[in-house]
Amino acid sequence: MAARGHLVGALMFLIAAAVGPALPDWAVSLAAIAFANALVVLGLVVMWRAGLVSFGQALYYCIGAYAVALIARWTGFTDAVALVAIGGVGAGIVAALVGFLLARYREIFFAMLSLALSMILYGVLVKTESLGSTDGFSVATPTFFGLSLHGDKLILALYWLTLGIDAIAAAAVGYYFRSIAGALAAPIRDNEIRVEFLGVSVTGIVHGKVVIAGTLGGLGGALAALTIGHVDPAMAYWTTSGGFVFVTILAGAGSVAAAFVGSLLFEAARSIAVDVMPGLWQMLLGAVLLLTILFLPEGLGSLAARVGKRGEVKR
Repeated sequence: MAARGHLVGALMFLIAAAVGPALPDWAVSLAAIAFANALVVLGLVVMWRAGLVSFGQALYYCIGAYAVALIARWTGFTDAVALVAIGGVGAGIVAALVGFLLARYREIFFAMLSLALSMILYGVLVKTESLGSTDGFSVATPTFFGLSLHGDKLILALYWLTLGIDAIAAAAVGYYFRSIAGALAAPIRDNEIRVEFLGVSVTGIVHGKVVIAGTLGGLGGALAALTIGHVDPAMAYWTTSGGFVFVTILAGAGSVAAAFVGSLLFEAARSIAVDVMPGLWQMLLGAVLLLTILFLPEGLGSLAARVGKRGEVKR
């Protein structure tokens, strides 16, 4: 069953990569941003399974984005692959440090502490003129192994890079879910004291989840910065974190693939809503969230499980 899921997932990424050249530039850019943000959602899913809700993932998203922008600005180094890796590692290091604090808390305390840390970064960026203050600054045009690309070729290259990193991240997270630490997520959520009685350090596992989610958030922020071509403090604001939580609720924690599908649907729905109802688009997204909670509480990922169960019943 796992091998079948891997095959389907690989096929989905290959199809997404193949249709890229046939899409208009705006659609490719929108998809690239959606798939970059999906990495942040995937990190939230890692924590969500253990009952951990973070309203501060924008912290790592912003760190990844600013790392890319500042390195390119200060050093002139613009290789996209290396910059994304640096953004992910930088956010992962911060998550490792922050994790020593967050791993000690649960429920609303975990959520609010993560939010507070994100807002601290937002305040620092807004007050620092050398970092662009409230306006932020543009990101240098990236290169690929020394090759300069422009226009639609650059957009497509960033799209393919995002898909490649997404595929690696999806495979890695899928492997993590099948590991002991990943399998203990539900027991930790339900009764972590019993897990401690087994001789397992729950704090250590939670710390690991924070680092994984932070690294994924940094990778997503780095890719988004390169695609958008601009960074600003809003990337660390609480509404950015709220958007990621929105998509996580829409996707659900039952499937890795749902994080990518949910993020793509969210970006598409938001773009359509802003175009059709520019003054009421938040209301439309709120209605979508309400309907999801009422009729699909386990998210889009539960649909695949339902289809699979029906198939088994028919057999």
